[in-house]
Amino acid sequence: MSRSARLSAVDRLPSEAHTKGRPVVGRLEFSTSRSREEALSGERVERRLAAILAADVVAYSRLMGQDEAGTLARLRTHRRELINPEITEHKGRIVKTTGDGILIEFPSVVEAVACAVAVQRGMVDRNAGTPEEQQIVFRVGINLGDIIIAEDNDIHGDGVNVASRLEGIAEPGGICVAAIVHDQVRDKLDLVFDDMGDQVLKNIAPPSGSTACGSPPPRPRQALRQLKRRLPFPCQTSRRSQCCHSKT
Repeated sequence: MSRSARLSAVDRLPSEAHTKGRPVVGRLEFSTSRSREEALSGERVERRLAAILAADVVAYSRLMGQDEAGTLARLRTHRRELINPEITEHKGRIVKTTGDGILIEFPSVVEAVACAVAVQRGMVDRNAGTPEEQQIVFRVGINLGDIIIAEDNDIHGDGVNVASRLEGIAEPGGICVAAIVHDQVRDKLDLVFDDMGDQVLKNIAPPSGSTACGSPPPRPRQALRQLKRRLPFPCQTSRRSQCCHSKT
């Protein structure tokens, strides 16, 4: 399966009658018809290409069941002192938040991954003095895709759906990125990616390539092996997926 979209060329230049109402450039034919969404709604649909980051708290229901007030207080503190400043630093826009989740739009996929890595690194440090059963741990999914902008500035479309599904398969404390994200950032950020291979994401077709990426603080190799299940950044990508760690 080709990873790049392609335009279909016509076998020959169409006749004048055939091309009426549609411009032809060389041997490539482009239709001027509206998109399916526009035709159905009767309104023009605003679209743009963006990097989408979806994140949620691992075991949020359990944390709330144990200590509702304490969990909410810790989560608000993490957002105020770490997450929101990093989003601003990396030019992100918070689209919406839920009790345990957040959806963020970035104009740059490099900024999106850098922000996720900074947050996950920061959470390792912030959780260091907290009992394990009380720690707030995030999973993150990042995709690059076409999105639809709603009147209330909410975002929709497959680009958003894929980011959400990637977040669902990320490891606790990890970052799962689409293959297209990995292709854009692999030579720009000092991270090592672990290939996850093709991933079948619920209600998403075709299978997506995902990669896990991470950048925990430098640790001895033996300690990294022992902590493998709790690394803050397995960076995963769908179709040719990978996990990333900081280069040392």
